[in-house]
Amino acid sequence: MTVAGGTILDVGGLKIGQTHDEEVKTGVTVILPDAPATCAVDVRGGGPGTREVAALQDGGLINQIHAIVLSGGSVYGLAAADGVMTWLGLQRIGYAPVIAAHIPVSPIVPGAILFDNANGGDKAWVEKPPFRELGIAACKNTSPELRQGRAGAGFGATAGLYQGGVGSASETLDEMTVGAIIAANPVGSPYMPGTRVPWAWPYEKTGEFGGERPPTGYVWSPPRDTKLSIVSLKAGQSTIIGAVATDAGLTQKQLKRLAIMAQDGIAMAVQPAHTPLDGDTVFALSTGDKSCDSPLALAELGAAAARCVARAIAKGVYLANS
Repeated sequence: MTVAGGTILDVGGLKIGQTHDEEVKTGVTVILPDAPATCAVDVRGGGPGTREVAALQDGGLINQIHAIVLSGGSVYGLAAADGVMTWLGLQRIGYAPVIAAHIPVSPIVPGAILFDNANGGDKAWVEKPPFRELGIAACKNTSPELRQGRAGAGFGATAGLYQGGVGSASETLDEMTVGAIIAANPVGSPYMPGTRVPWAWPYEKTGEFGGERPPTGYVWSPPRDTKLSIVSLKAGQSTIIGAVATDAGLTQKQLKRLAIMAQDGIAMAVQPAHTPLDGDTVFALSTGDKSCDSPLALAELGAAAARCVARAIAKGVYLANS
């Protein structure tokens, strides 16, 4: 489903490109800032699959990125970033320590992957996994309106025992806006046990994921709709991956705290969360220069980022199952 407004695109200064392969049942989502963007990352799951996250740690040379890639395909999906890097390089978008036309630039393209290789799609790709080409296609497929649900990196995802998907949400605090885009493929369930009420229901805006509410006198019971009921489940076969963006002018250190707080949104929308079997990874990037000059303001922004992540997860699952 294509949705206008209420997404990470409200932040401004970035584009989202997405594509998928119907036969393989997988896809790619690319975040393309209009200019190099300061970025940080936080990893909470026990089985992550990532690229270039070490380059974003404190004390390194790099603090700005040219794209972020979210992909299905497990470790094969990391090749999607190769395609994105190639596409950017052809346009001379990238890090250039030496300025010379004959020397290729080096695009900084961190990414994260989720496991969708057991969803019944045709994975007999032999020597030609499709992810490099999907990365290029996603870069060419940006749109002012964002497709959610079965789309992009969430096309072949599963959330607990339900169809997973891509979701996005935004929130504005005073002059600052923060948004999230999430591909939901967690071990845990997005629903309160015995219901179709999203765990994230307290944060819902204008019925964006169905308006369901807990029944009167609801009593919690052990969930039966998580992937923990799948005997063959192994570490690294589930995850939530995504990014939050803001138009506040944050440093890399501040963005690290934003990413840490944004991860709380996973626990607000999925139970259990951050398991040894997940690879939960959230990037945080700044595309603007609005003032956020106090720890209090950053704390408020981080709390909003967590709410956006929770809403994005619930929206992605709801739209994928609608």
